[in-house]
Amino acid sequence: MTKGSSLAPAYPFVRACRGEPNEQTPIWIMRQAGRYLPEYRALREKHSFLECCRVPELCAEVTAQPIERFGFDAAILFADILIPLLAMGIPLDFNPGPQLGRLIESREDVAALRWEGVDAGLPHVAPVIRGVRERLAGRVPLIGFAGAPFTVAAYLIEAGGSRDLVKTRAFLTRDPEAFLSLMEFLADATADYLRAQIAAGADAVMLFDTQAGWLPSRQFAEIAAAWSDRVLAALPPGTPAIYFALAPSTGQLEALRGVRANVFGVDYRVPLQHARAVLGDRRGVQGNLDPAVLLGPAEGIVTQAEAVLRENAGRPGHIFNLGHGILPTTPLDNVALLVDTVKRFRASPTGATP
Repeated sequence: MTKGSSLAPAYPFVRACRGEPNEQTPIWIMRQAGRYLPEYRALREKHSFLECCRVPELCAEVTAQPIERFGFDAAILFADILIPLLAMGIPLDFNPGPQLGRLIESREDVAALRWEGVDAGLPHVAPVIRGVRERLAGRVPLIGFAGAPFTVAAYLIEAGGSRDLVKTRAFLTRDPEAFLSLMEFLADATADYLRAQIAAGADAVMLFDTQAGWLPSRQFAEIAAAWSDRVLAALPPGTPAIYFALAPSTGQLEALRGVRANVFGVDYRVPLQHARAVLGDRRGVQGNLDPAVLLGPAEGIVTQAEAVLRENAGRPGHIFNLGHGILPTTPLDNVALLVDTVKRFRASPTGATP
């Protein structure tokens, strides 16, 4: 049995992942450790981003900062979806965004990729997770994560972010065989990376597919969703898995039904009730407040957070989160208000609040 699967079921976050009833909806938010926190910015004045990811004491500090300030119900390992590139022989730095030393532009580039493995290429993973768990001291579960194969492929082809992934979509059209070879390579490497996190003590894992929404529904199903499912199918049973794709169409939601995740993160543009209707009650959902709401007035935060909670109508398997990552300019008081609002809310199965 893995450490992740042996976690006691008392944590509300884990209960929600398993579809079990909760007295209170658990809350954490994507990018909850990062630039909006003054304590994080102070640490970054002394240490690089990669040091904060790879030095156990620093990673533990950053991972725990939002837990200690706001009382979220889960911690997520401080890292980046591109960290596994370091074990593929691809130079990587952050200044401040990702700087890739090699790109994928042809089938020859794909064929040249090599996976060194976690022990050789990412030796920091186990000691970092052990350090984080020691700092958390059992207060909350720890989420490990990785980038989904399609999203990492897009970064490798586009040299970072892109508005519409034209180069990635063109590569897929021009040489589909080479693109599928790239997906196979990334899927196997990603599964290995997540297994190492679970073995080191991650209590749940999350797969981020933030670039997949640029694909039309058919390609989303055949490429993004299918290869993410291959990753999740290769993980040890018993460890909850969350899959998050920025995917606003009904066709993309329908494709998620074939992905072996316990919980699906819901894009902030998708009504939570609609997502649950498409995915079915046997799957959990995570989300999905618009991050921009946290830049607005207090009354709007309370109203819209409660609207998300009422939309779920008290059904088991809901984890409150944002529908994308928190924005760096978000006021701290607004985050505290959001956490307090979610923790105070109680919903009946009909959606009424006592």
